[in-house]
Amino acid sequence: MSDSSSPAHSAELLAQVAALPHLPGVYRYFAADGALLYVGKARDLRKRVSSYFQKEHGGTRIGLMVTRIARLDTTVTRTEAEALLLENNLIKTQNPRYNILFRDDKSYPYLQITTAHAFPRVAYYRGATDRRQQYFGPYPNAWSVKESIAVLQKVFQLRTCEDTVFANRSRPCLLHQIHRCTAPCVGKIRPDDYARDVEHAVRFLRGDHGVVLGDLQLQMPSLSEALRFEEAAVLRDQIAALSGVLQQQSMEVGGAQDADILAVALGGGRACVNLAMVRGGRHLGDRAYFPSQVQAALEVEDTSFAVAAQEAGLAPSAAQSVLHAFVGQHYIQMAPPPVLVCAEPIDPELLDALGEHAGHRMLQVLLPRGQRRDWLDMAQKGAQIALARLLSEEGSQRERTIALAQTLGLGAEQTENLRVECFDISHTAGEATQASCVVYAEHAMQPTQYRRFRINDITPGDDYAAMRQVLSRRYKRVAEAQRQDPAQTGDAQTEAHAQIADTARLPDLVLVDGGRGQVAMAREVFTELGLDLGVIVGVEKGEGRKVGLEELVFADGRPKLTLPADSAALMLVAQIRDEAHRFAITGMRAARAKVRTGGSRLEDIPGIGPKRRAKLLARFGGIRGVEAASEDALMTVDGISRELAHMLYKALH
Repeated sequence: MSDSSSPAHSAELLAQVAALPHLPGVYRYFAADGALLYVGKARDLRKRVSSYFQKEHGGTRIGLMVTRIARLDTTVTRTEAEALLLENNLIKTQNPRYNILFRDDKSYPYLQITTAHAFPRVAYYRGATDRRQQYFGPYPNAWSVKESIAVLQKVFQLRTCEDTVFANRSRPCLLHQIHRCTAPCVGKIRPDDYARDVEHAVRFLRGDHGVVLGDLQLQMPSLSEALRFEEAAVLRDQIAALSGVLQQQSMEVGGAQDADILAVALGGGRACVNLAMVRGGRHLGDRAYFPSQVQAALEVEDTSFAVAAQEAGLAPSAAQSVLHAFVGQHYIQMAPPPVLVCAEPIDPELLDALGEHAGHRMLQVLLPRGQRRDWLDMAQKGAQIALARLLSEEGSQRERTIALAQTLGLGAEQTENLRVECFDISHTAGEATQASCVVYAEHAMQPTQYRRFRINDITPGDDYAAMRQVLSRRYKRVAEAQRQDPAQTGDAQTEAHAQIADTARLPDLVLVDGGRGQVAMAREVFTELGLDLGVIVGVEKGEGRKVGLEELVFADGRPKLTLPADSAALMLVAQIRDEAHRFAITGMRAARAKVRTGGSRLEDIPGIGPKRRAKLLARFGGIRGVEAASEDALMTVDGISRELAHMLYKALH
């Protein structure tokens, strides 16, 4: 190793690098404060990791990262495929600073057919799947699921009502009258006929459209010859409805195999991956993903795909690196389809590893033809439109951030890294008091950093006491961190931002929803904790409490500030304040509903009515006892079958 790396790194670290084996595995770099810098995989750990410390990286971003490496962890794997999966798992869960990160906290919805019931229902479903029911999807959004349900209602007239409603019907509902349900609840259709419709619906969802249509066309003449004209008329209507649906949708002839269409757009230092889903030959829609840390990760130019390409003598594009990161992180937690259609090549080893993980072979199609070509073109246009919209929104937000920072006289460093925390109190006549803290940073709201505080031991309805409690709880830790290192104030604090977590950092601006009274309470808390009063700003309602007339009240004695209604700074303040109010009131309503309804959560579960709920609460001594009970224990209650016990346990956990 070159001597140039010795002054920057300890002898212990360099010795650890030199002792690494020539085996596949995953390596992780940590900074001195324990922050995870980077996760990578290697075919040969010693060769790959040594390259960081043997080369001169100069003032590049990778050079900056290497100078910060204080500790190294490695995990040896049996194969490079295992290393690929582990690498993406770690990136997904630990958010290293120099990796491209894709975050998607929302689960995908499914279309569910409850085949465990004698008359299965079609339902919208989001959550963990099991083998007791049939699931189709995933779908990119709720609208796509509901549209598919509407198609099944129109063509096959399957029921959508809850089992409790089904069991207590005495006459057909409106859906039967408008020919969207065959009313099995009151015996308007024979069980074998309904089962046939369910089978056709399942085959339709799997893409066997021609087979379903052919079966219906073959059955209709035989019914007519048997003089069963009413049943033949039903089939005739199904054929007409199915034909209409197929004509309205763009179908791929002979290509009903499930596939995901992936397109990448880059620009303005950001990236967009647009994922379009095709299930059963039907294009279900798309969803755009915007990774973070793209610029930093691409400047490091050390993604595992980039390394593999360089070793093969190729020059991977930025789009390929982004796509590789997305495929690895996205399909770790959800089953991938057998086909990925994209314009950029994906590492075959990654596809093999994901296919082995999913239990089926995965193929990539780089030069699609026919309908798939059209779908890829649509996905690419969608990615470009979504990226343009994001850049436009971010540009507007950046302008608002700059305007607010200039209005408050903040420095250039604070402007670029402005962090705002806003607090609001919500309750109903003193009941279920909740405080919210929302965070604005990096020119956008940061929902993953929001917090709610349950306010206790105050006089109901005392908003000042509630504000005092939440501010004390939130900034006590910040004050303790500053007392440990008094130098972390003023300009020195900016340097410390990279050394301590955001939750232990005093934000650049603390907004409180309220006027002089709330600001005075915040001033008392900050004075007791020894924190800077200059960051506290109250958002006071203007004359007539009209939107756009808000005034800013300062805790450090500055005069009240009134901004024009069209001020970009005021727009940002109002946006943050409104988000804090929304977050607080939704938390308060949930807490209030929980207190008022008690065990009503049980009644939301299909099959659990008032009588069964009463028996469960009596048997286990309350809702907490029911939640702690096993499936076998739940079955000991009269009226709770094994299937219902499984459904109940799953809903409560």
